[in-house]
Amino acid sequence: MASPVLKRTTGFRRILQSIHVLVVEDEAFIAEMLAEILAAEGYEVDVACNGRVALEKIRAQDYDLILSDLRMPELDGVGLYRELERQHPDLLRRLIVITATAEDLDYQRFLAQIDVPVLEKPFSLLALHAVTHEVLSTRPPTGCPSPAAPP
Repeated sequence: MASPVLKRTTGFRRILQSIHVLVVEDEAFIAEMLAEILAAEGYEVDVACNGRVALEKIRAQDYDLILSDLRMPELDGVGLYRELERQHPDLLRRLIVITATAEDLDYQRFLAQIDVPVLEKPFSLLALHAVTHEVLSTRPPTGCPSPAAPP
């Protein structure tokens, strides 16, 4: 007979496996690292190398969380944000921006205009966990109802 701890852990992992995460990152090493870390936590993870590929994946799959780099070829993080704003505004609540380009003036202006969490490269594993858990706990996963607003 399985121990209660094992049953709880297995149940928790099953819940996490129903959470789908999209990592949008053109640097293969960083994309792979993020995917491995998130998968080790039990999330279902897909990777896109730029915003265009991300939009294709979003059309085919519902995502509970999106982590996106800013500077990428073809369609960068700003372009992805604008397309999400236009096509899937509900996903903006589940977006985390990852950047090493915060010193770029255009990106600084963009980040000042949007209301999403930002992880600056290099970031710690602790920072990744904190922002991921914050977004997932305050912004319900796909298919889950939002908590009712107080009267």
